[in-house]
Amino acid sequence: MRCVIQRVSRASVTVDDQVVGVIAEGLLLLVGIARGDTPEEMTRGAQKIVELRIFPDEQGKMNRSLKDVGASVLAVSQFTLAGSLSRGRRPSFEGAEEPQAARERFEQFVAALRSNGAHVETGVFREHMSVELVNEGPVTFVYES
Repeated sequence: MRCVIQRVSRASVTVDDQVVGVIAEGLLLLVGIARGDTPEEMTRGAQKIVELRIFPDEQGKMNRSLKDVGASVLAVSQFTLAGSLSRGRRPSFEGAEEPQAARERFEQFVAALRSNGAHVETGVFREHMSVELVNEGPVTFVYES
């Protein structure tokens, strides 16, 4: 799994001109499921992300977690994150998981986020989505399992 984590003051995802997920303060997660990713990796990744201390404390230091600040998550499946740019000029998606297995892993990841206490909104799997966000900081990390 490769996950781009962005700290946001707000984010939303739209499908067919309809907002399907929206959050205020929290994390926007762009999630790419790679071939061979396991349910255990989804669980570990979710726990790590919920507990990451990337929100500012009273002194402005990144010392508070999603749980600490009561923020939300907007999780968006993005298979292009499992792509490779290592050869030629056209991306290869050989490393991306097959759609049905990727859907299962993504749903396991979202369930694990929720079981770790996060309020989670999502996009729509395998749909064309428009994502809007205001990145705070900016703060952006890449997590790979």
